[in-house]
Amino acid sequence: MSVAALRRATRETVSGLPREFWWLWTSTLVNRLGAFVATFMALYLTLDRGYSASYAGLVASLHGLGGVVSSLGGGVMTDRLGRRPTLLIAQASTAASVALLGFVHHPVAIAGVAFLVGMASNASRPAVQAMMADIVRPEDRVRAFSLNYWAINLGFAVSSMAAGFIAEFSYRAGFLIEAGMTAVCAVVVFLKLPESRPVAHKGEEARDDVGLGAVLRDGRFMSVVGLSFLVALIFQQGSVGLPVAMGEAGFTPADYGMAIAVNGVLIVALQIPVTRFIEHRDVKRLLVVSSLLAGYGFGLTAFAGSIGLFALTVCVWTLGEMINAPTQTGLVVRLSPVHGRGRYQGMYTLSWSVAALVAPLMSGIVIDRFGAEWLWGTCAVIGTGAAIGYGALMRRMPNEEPGEESSKELSKDPSEESSKEPAGKPTVTEPTATDPAATEPPAAVKPEAPAF
Repeated sequence: MSVAALRRATRETVSGLPREFWWLWTSTLVNRLGAFVATFMALYLTLDRGYSASYAGLVASLHGLGGVVSSLGGGVMTDRLGRRPTLLIAQASTAASVALLGFVHHPVAIAGVAFLVGMASNASRPAVQAMMADIVRPEDRVRAFSLNYWAINLGFAVSSMAAGFIAEFSYRAGFLIEAGMTAVCAVVVFLKLPESRPVAHKGEEARDDVGLGAVLRDGRFMSVVGLSFLVALIFQQGSVGLPVAMGEAGFTPADYGMAIAVNGVLIVALQIPVTRFIEHRDVKRLLVVSSLLAGYGFGLTAFAGSIGLFALTVCVWTLGEMINAPTQTGLVVRLSPVHGRGRYQGMYTLSWSVAALVAPLMSGIVIDRFGAEWLWGTCAVIGTGAAIGYGALMRRMPNEEPGEESSKELSKDPSEESSKEPAGKPTVTEPTATDPAATEPPAAVKPEAPAF
């Protein structure tokens, strides 16, 4: 591809998205650039504080447990308080708890604060995804989620390298830098992002309210959550099962670092062109193919005997990850009622949080009792099962997002009702913040979104 063609492809990928999306994207990038705790928490506890590996594992589990608890709580807050207040509360709490983590020394205190960090940091995810669904047109959502996913990985790749140098100087400095950058995200949200939660007409709140019970009774959506859990369980092995298996095979931590670095490099380099390829393709096929790439990408690890072969397997499942992440997030939005997006996104986030808790147990038990080859074979079986599940589930999907046609009406200010023109005259309504027309020129014409 020529430089001109690459520029044109990049311009087409990033064009047409509302200004609010880019401020949200910037907030995500800045937040991930400061990600220090997730990268070096284990090293901080074992090398700097002198605690055992078992204690470090306990703290990591409590951090993950906090994320599980806040997944649903953050979703409820997103729908009840709004997207913007939830983001402000979550990011301010994250900044405070991360800063505190750098100063506590007692093992119980460290464990407790790590739990709080997990709760606070994970609470913002349903709000980010719901706000993105509010402000981006349906046909642009896969592209928007893909760009946001690209920002997450770009920020994490840069922060991982920077965190290594910061850790050599001071672990506490790393905690304070992350706290400061998270606080910057809160400022960005406060100054640049308006509230995007759709507002129902007077008297319609009861009809449109979506409780957690309604989410759990949504069998089609909960099937997606279950399949998401299976796929997440596979992808988690890149950070829990793969390093253990490589270590038992005689490879060094540096060898693992070189192999897993391929994941971040590929996502940063290829996410945009992959997005252009998948944006308007059949969702059923994308989810089936991504599940198979994930399962058999890890399955091929059983035959890897060198760093090069390990890196090759990483390439396979990373491609599945790049396809799956934006496609599945877009599907969740498609299945979510407008006034329940926060709770639905919270339930979807919960599938990944629970997978982060289960994956270490799964890999440890299987490797200890049966060997690493059985773990990779299990991943292949799980990936196949997820592909079959997606294929069966996607046979009947709605052609449009529930409530999508009425979302504009529900997002209008009720006061506009009193200013309607007399019968027989056309009604002119100003576009709202959640109306795609407010951020797109009338002449912009884009292809139809594929049916889900």
